[in-house]
Amino acid sequence: MRTLLRAVEASGERVVAIALNDYTTEIPIADFEQYDVLLALKRDGAYMPVRDKGPLFIVYPFDSSPELQAQKFYNRSAWQLAQLVVQ
Repeated sequence: MRTLLRAVEASGERVVAIALNDYTTEIPIADFEQYDVLLALKRDGAYMPVRDKGPLFIVYPFDSSPELQAQKFYNRSAWQLAQLVVQ
């Protein structure tokens, strides 16, 4: 996510992630600088179909830090991602 936001020269304080099922979550841009949050397109080298959390999945590196194993970070993850809005 960090690389993507830099590539598109995004500026703002948060990213609103919207899933295909209209699930919406707000993610502070600071999270992308502090943690290696991924925008996953593939799992084990294969594209993820919609029925299996694709086409895109925002996922935190939960196993990298006990701090990330908290409900607020789980809630910030979004699968079946349809749209990102920088605010």
